[in-house]
Amino acid sequence: MLLNIAIVVGTFLFMEGFAWFTHKYIMHGLMWNWHESHHVHHKGWWETNDLFGVLFGVTATVLVVVGSEIEALRWLMYVGIGVTLYGIAYFVFHDIIVHRRVKIKFKTSNRYLLRIMRAHYEHHKVHVRDGAEAFGFLYAPKKYEKP
Repeated sequence: MLLNIAIVVGTFLFMEGFAWFTHKYIMHGLMWNWHESHHVHHKGWWETNDLFGVLFGVTATVLVVVGSEIEALRWLMYVGIGVTLYGIAYFVFHDIIVHRRVKIKFKTSNRYLLRIMRAHYEHHKVHVRDGAEAFGFLYAPKKYEKP
């Protein structure tokens, strides 16, 4: 059981690095045609960028299903759970707290949340493929902390 918990937690932590890499080199690289929709003003609730969430969601689902159906690959289920938990954390932070895609009142004085929010707002100052910074989602360097 401890190994399974370690796989879930390890996968969750790994996903922040994977998300940073994907955001910087894939979304702001080869797949800018999808991600650009997130950097420009648009009407409506759907962005082409949301296809990344669909892609990661399908991947996590496949991992959970395969891992739960094939005993020898059971560990994949725990990887899928870690990916899913990261996806939930990402959705709450990115879509609800930062971009307010779900309309709720949210105010915080939490230094950690303020730092990652500030970093993400800094990232969105750039509306083109190149020149952005702060590609993480749940971690931001201390330089984004307000003095």
